[in-house]
Amino acid sequence: MKENLKKLFQYYKPYKHVFFIDMFFAFLASIIALVIPLVVRYVTSTVVYLPAKDVFRQLIVIAVVVTILIAIQAYSNFYISNYGHVMGAKIEYDMRAEIFAHYQKLSFSFYDDQKVGQLMSRVTSDLFDITELLHHGPENLTISFIKIIGALIILCTISPQLTIAAFILVPFMICYAYFFNKKMKKAFKKNRVKIAAINEKIEDNLSGIRVVKSFANEELENEKFQIGNQEFLEAKKDNYKYMGGYNSGLTAFTTMINLIVIIVGGFCITRGIVNVTDMITFLLYINIFTDPIKTLIDFTEQFQNGYSGFERFLEILEIEPDIKDNADAIELNDVKGNIKFNDVSFKYNDTAHRVLKHINLEIPQGQYVALVGSSGAGKTTLCNLIPRFYDVTKGEITIDDTDIRKIKLENLRNNIGIVQQDVYLFAGTVYDNIRYGKKNATKEEVIEAAKNANAHEFIMSLPNGYETDIGQRGIKLSGGQKQRLSIARVFLKNPPILIFDEATSALDNESEKVVQESLEKLAKNRTTLVIAHRLTTIRNAEKILVLSENGIEEQGTHDELINKHGIYYDLYNVNN
Repeated sequence: MKENLKKLFQYYKPYKHVFFIDMFFAFLASIIALVIPLVVRYVTSTVVYLPAKDVFRQLIVIAVVVTILIAIQAYSNFYISNYGHVMGAKIEYDMRAEIFAHYQKLSFSFYDDQKVGQLMSRVTSDLFDITELLHHGPENLTISFIKIIGALIILCTISPQLTIAAFILVPFMICYAYFFNKKMKKAFKKNRVKIAAINEKIEDNLSGIRVVKSFANEELENEKFQIGNQEFLEAKKDNYKYMGGYNSGLTAFTTMINLIVIIVGGFCITRGIVNVTDMITFLLYINIFTDPIKTLIDFTEQFQNGYSGFERFLEILEIEPDIKDNADAIELNDVKGNIKFNDVSFKYNDTAHRVLKHINLEIPQGQYVALVGSSGAGKTTLCNLIPRFYDVTKGEITIDDTDIRKIKLENLRNNIGIVQQDVYLFAGTVYDNIRYGKKNATKEEVIEAAKNANAHEFIMSLPNGYETDIGQRGIKLSGGQKQRLSIARVFLKNPPILIFDEATSALDNESEKVVQESLEKLAKNRTTLVIAHRLTTIRNAEKILVLSENGIEEQGTHDELINKHGIYYDLYNVNN
């Protein structure tokens, strides 16, 4: 916990000047709060006994001084509420940027095991609670401790006997608070997990809402959500049970302190140990003493909330990307696109079963190679190894005779263009989505890429042409249109190596023809790997690789493989 708190405090560093001013004003506001009851004591014990003329003059002076103090206190509270909150918002901004940037570094294997809703909750609700703690925590502690210590010193000077009576219950309060603290910490952590699970279910449902409605399964989704919602409610009940016990118990303790002071004070007045003025002042300070205890109650809840969120925040930041640049990584210039697989084997982390076994393969610069085979044979996995979405378990892959693990990731991936079956378009305009392939592209380059992808014509028929908003994931476009935009993106990128992952398998015949024409134009003079679902689309491939669980079973041209009457022959006849 000590190390985690040290890391947490590091986020104050860029804003330390605001932080220290915030603490100064918290200190000032607390001191002024301690002074007011002393003024009451002075008025009731001294001023009221002065001559009438002097009383009036003294009260005017007191009124002016106290008004100035109230103005200073008001500005102090304004600074704390305004600039303190802005500091908290800036820290939240920094932390959100940090975790989002870390998400970008993490590799496919991380996302294979994660749910989007869970990851989103760490960027939203968790961070809000962390920054609320970072903003309010130090000032609440400062104000509370100053008031408690200041009140204690003043109470001792008024009456040591009453002070002892007031503090007799404090050790019991501490024990009570410690017990409930432990319970609350567990409850808050459990609550965080349940909130993330709720977010996950909502994200999953809203992303697939069209599937839900197409199957008329709204009721089923409601039932599934109800299970998670009920678990969340139960976790909340635990929270509030312990919070209720904590709050009610400490409130009872503070009330008992007041009761003990009144009883002991009454006894002391009858014996002449304490006068009435001191008794009134003492009771005023008891309230100043008990108020920060209530603040500390809130702080404890806030701390549990914020700290459990910070632990979850650190859980993500402490995950090292399993694929990253080596210390001596280089950049390849003028990439030709010669690809070699040297005795490559691969298995995913969660299984001992090898997806690829002893793959030896050479793809010369500019060659058009097709990958075919049954589902699960490892076609997509083999292609995912080239841009290092996953690292090989054994062997090596080289581009232009350089092991891809020795090439900087950004440089490697900038030289590879991928067109997938499941096209992902971002919310925004047509222009923005094509330009995603080259961030600094001009409008003329974007239009040229669209023309090469056979997309310019349909784009110009849209309401606002290239500035048309295509909706979330391009929902306003047809499958063929989305695919052509993704091809335009790769045209703009202009890489020497291409991977087509069943890019036309989900399209109708007419769309497939247009997209296939775009793909062939894109593949010209580039090293190209095509994962084929419809074998008729790869008849002109220079080399066809037939993959099975045992590796590459067959390779050759279409005619050579047909004449072999082997696996490819059977696949081709089944598909046709």
